[in-house]
Amino acid sequence: MSVPVLKNSAARRIFLDRHALAEPPQGAAAGEPLLALIKRLGFVQLDSINTVARAHDLILFARRPRYRPVNLKRLYEQDEALFEHWTHDAAVIPIEYYPHWQMRRDADGERLRKQWQNWRRDGFEDQFETVLDHIRKVGPCGSSDVGKDEKRGSGGWWDWHPSKTALEYLWRSGALHVVGREGFQKRYDLTERALPPDVWGDNATPDVQETIDWCCNGALDRLGFATHSEIAAFWAHVSPAQARHWCRENLRDGTIEEIQVEAADGTLRPAYARPELPEAAVPDCTGRLRVLSPFDPALRDRKRALRLFGFDYRIEVFVPAAKRVYGYYVFPLLQGDRIVGRVDMKAFRDHDTLRIRALWPEPRTRWGKGRQAAFEAELERITKLAGVSKIAFEDGWLRGSAEHKFG
Repeated sequence: MSVPVLKNSAARRIFLDRHALAEPPQGAAAGEPLLALIKRLGFVQLDSINTVARAHDLILFARRPRYRPVNLKRLYEQDEALFEHWTHDAAVIPIEYYPHWQMRRDADGERLRKQWQNWRRDGFEDQFETVLDHIRKVGPCGSSDVGKDEKRGSGGWWDWHPSKTALEYLWRSGALHVVGREGFQKRYDLTERALPPDVWGDNATPDVQETIDWCCNGALDRLGFATHSEIAAFWAHVSPAQARHWCRENLRDGTIEEIQVEAADGTLRPAYARPELPEAAVPDCTGRLRVLSPFDPALRDRKRALRLFGFDYRIEVFVPAAKRVYGYYVFPLLQGDRIVGRVDMKAFRDHDTLRIRALWPEPRTRWGKGRQAAFEAELERITKLAGVSKIAFEDGWLRGSAEHKFG
């Protein structure tokens, strides 16, 4: 029996549709509609860099331009509809998924204790009871509220004092719960006080196999098609071996099938999909141009972005300035089912200006008057999120096509 082949154009559109990027960016962006969007995505990655807007805000704004940061804060801290933990990175996640993080909390408890003991975090375990007693008596606190007399090393922002390390460990392993942030500093409370027993108690905790099934099903449904490694990486707490076994079992049961997915360069790559996917109607993609976060869920897997879109991207935040090909924090530009460029821009709020430093169209992308008008319309929308009212283009901002490739 022949293996179905999913053409590249169809694969791109299906993938974007699963990430809420095929339909026009519109609709309500607060309360239940915002929560529904986050459930559709699975989670939203958090990041502190704010050259234009923080990653989580731009991810949601790209799909719902009526979104404002206060909407997420309200959903998280007042409605308590979200919780914060780790997937591949720090993220906010629908609270109903909390029980499936017990497997991750158990794994983190074992792994981080060993790792941080060897990470110059001398004495952090000795602070567990002190930190817990402080929170019991005083209530939710941040890292600046504990360990005030403790010394940090010289390792920069990542060189925590022992009590800060204790807070993070107790949160990652489940004794503490993040109830919100002030600025970008986490506020921790006792899990037993912050959450009802039907969310965190023993009776709410699924067994390991149930969580593996939940993770793999949820990952494949949100990706549309994927290898076992991509399924494992989606939530980042199922191992590749567990995902491979899940795929074999579901392949035998007929709930998934093997397909071939055409890459942007015409090559074929095997993947798993639901049996109905190859025959399903392929969604249309809006022609609206929009700015994406470098951490957008549609692009965070750089290898998949290269295969599907021919988009070769890495973030250069940690690359020395002299060695950067593009810039410190460069934003991909999506139009239709293609990545059409990348832009280096920054909001200078003290000057009330969004400054466009450089834009590189992707190869074989014509930057004509129509695309420029679409870009400027998107910039006008972005200013509302960035908190500025003016746009300025630096001299020579429109560069040649993006021709550099990364190894």
